[in-house]
Formats: sequence, C-alpha cells, structure tokens
Amino acid sequence: MIMGAVAVSISLTAMAQDDAGFQFTTVKSLPISSVKNQNRSSTCWAFSTLSFFESELLRMGKGEYDFSEAFVVSKTMMDRATKSVRTHGDVSFSPGGFASDVEYCWKHYGIIPQDAMPAMGKLQGLDLPNNSELDELAEAYVKTITKKEDGPINPMWKQGLQGIYDTYLGKCPEEFTYNGKKYTPKSFAESLPINIDDYVTITSFTHVPFYEQFAIEVPDNWRWALAWNVTMDEMVQVIDNAINKGYPVAWGADVSELGFSRHGIGQLPDVSSPDMKGSDMARWTGLVYNSDKRTFLTSKPLPEIKATQEARQLGYDNWETTDDHGMLIYGIAKDQNGKEYYMAKNSWGTDNPYKGTWYFTKTFAAMKTIDIMVHKDAIPKEIAKKLGL
Repeated sequence: MIMGAVAVSISLTAMAQDDAGFQFTTVKSLPISSVKNQNRSSTCWAFSTLSFFESELLRMGKGEYDFSEAFVVSKTMMDRATKSVRTHGDVSFSPGGFASDVEYCWKHYGIIPQDAMPAMGKLQGLDLPNNSELDELAEAYVKTITKKEDGPINPMWKQGLQGIYDTYLGKCPEEFTYNGKKYTPKSFAESLPINIDDYVTITSFTHVPFYEQFAIEVPDNWRWALAWNVTMDEMVQVIDNAINKGYPVAWGADVSELGFSRHGIGQLPDVSSPDMKGSDMARWTGLVYNSDKRTFLTSKPLPEIKATQEARQLGYDNWETTDDHGMLIYGIAKDQNGKEYYMAKNSWGTDNPYKGTWYFTKTFAAMKTIDIMVHKDAIPKEIAKKLGL
C-alpha cells in the first residue's frame, strides 16, 4: 500500500504524541511502498535499496512495485563468495552488503518482482525471513574452500554453494510472467524507467581529498564500489535538497549509538551540556546499564553534540561509526521544539510507535552516515559541478 504525505503526517503525528517526550509534525513526505520486515536475515541493504528504487518509480509516476530481495541476495552472495575465494579469504564472506550491491545486480543480472520467486522464509514454512541457518551453512562452506591447502580448487564448488542458496531461497528464475507478459530478469529491468548509471553514491571523510571518488573502507563494501567524497555539510545539503525536490535517499548508517532506539528515534545527546541539568542530569548520572541509558537518551529531545568533520572522521577511524544498517530517507519532520529530523523507512516491520518509520536528527545523520545513494539530479547544482556531474 502506498503511503502518501497526508496519511503519513496524520498517522505519525498522532502516534508521536503517545510516545514519551516526542511530538513530530511532518514538513515534507514522499510516497513510499509498504514497510517490510527483514526479521533475522541480515539483508537490510537489499530491503532498503530495493525500497529506494520502488520509491523512485513512485516518484516517476510509474505505480507501485515490490521487488524480490531473495533474487538480489542469491546473486550477490554468490558474487561475494567468488571474490572471497579469489582473495584466499581476505575479502570477508558475510550476509551484509551495500546499496551498490543492488545497483550491480540490477545492471548485470536484472531484477524480478516479488512473486517471481519465493519470499525469504517461505520455503522454510516461515512467515518472515530467518537466514540464520543459511548463513551458517554458506559461511562454513566458503571457509572450507578458502582454507583449502591440498592442491587446486575444484571449480564445482560454485554449484554446491548455489545449491545451498537455491534450497533456502529458491532458484532464481530465468524467465517469468508479470502482468501477462513474459520477461527475463534482464528484460524486466530494462522495461523499467530506471537508468542505473543515473545514481550516485556520496560520502564524507577527510582521509581522501574532497570531490574525488574512492572505495569506502568497510567490510561490506566488498565490491570496492566508489563513492564521491564531499564535505559533511555538503552531504547533508544533498539529503535536504533531494527530499525537498521529491527524490528519496538510500541511506547506509551506524545505528550502534546509545542515542538510537528500536522504538524509532535517533539522536546524539550531549550528556555534558549545561542544558542537561537538574533532574535530567541526576537521572543520567544514576544510570549504570547501557539499556537504561539508551532508554533515557531516546525518551525526549535532548541537547546534542556539535557535529564536526573532525569528530565524524574520528568516529570512523576508531570504529565507533560502523556500517550497521540501511534505510530509506523519505521525509523531513520537526519536533515540538522546531528541530528538524529525517524520516526513514526501516525494514523491521511496523511494530514500533511510528509504524515502521524512524526519526533521526540531522546531527545524527551528519555524524553517523556511511554513505547515501541518490539520483544525480537530486544533487545541488553547485555540488554537482564540483563533482563533474
């Protein structure tokens, strides 16, 4: 079901008033496809990026689509296993990924609708994805190949691994019928008004010159896909400009901070701030367990740290900022104090106060974004000029 700006504004504001300390008013909201639940699949990258392209088609007025995560996961994991074997295990093999993995799959293998392949979990008799056993088997299999010491590797290993993915996810179809017409995954992708070359990945770090491309050094960027490097402020400007011009944003970010809550909030409180006084400071200093600290730091709007390029880089270099999760930024909202937040569609179902939406402060986004993917036309002209786009 498509969620429009009016429906989102009304429902989320109402839910927000029931949540302790937060009252949100929607400023700008783009149409999105229905909220999915990745459950125990470790494939947020597939859910969030396919959701991004579904939103792109809504932006273009092409109607609602629901693409198959299982297809993208199967193709991507076989590619990742191949690179892991070729590098003798130096490239990690795990179920995580990047938005660029979906981009690569779309361009080289195609894409399929959800009903052309079983949804993840279905072949196991489950209502929701649970890839725990699949991931353990695949990892053990690939590890056996990469650690082989007794002679050449038998090229048949790929067939064995593909069999594992086919058993748990189903076979990727070579042909299928959609709305009465036959397609291959490639011809289906070509039938859609998506030009993959129009999409750009952007990040912001100081160990690489600004306005150049580089491969972000995180384990799940195993394809070594390139991102354009801009300043932190410019990265935020790109997000703002995209939403205000009607373009969704695929967002990869760190969600390991205590200021991130599974209830739908992300902020980076400054616990040393003079504004943290009286009962708030007394409560904070009395907390021992991180679970209690997280609850407190996401219970209401609090004064935040100052986002700086230097602090952002330090968080990346010391592993405080990691490539944890992917979501879809589709809107902007304000809290009761006038502070702006990004509205992000998550893939953890609708069992949270905002029915699948998370609210992140711009400080959180500035400090904790790993990368974003946007249509090139969503980039402000002055920034696009610096990138040569």
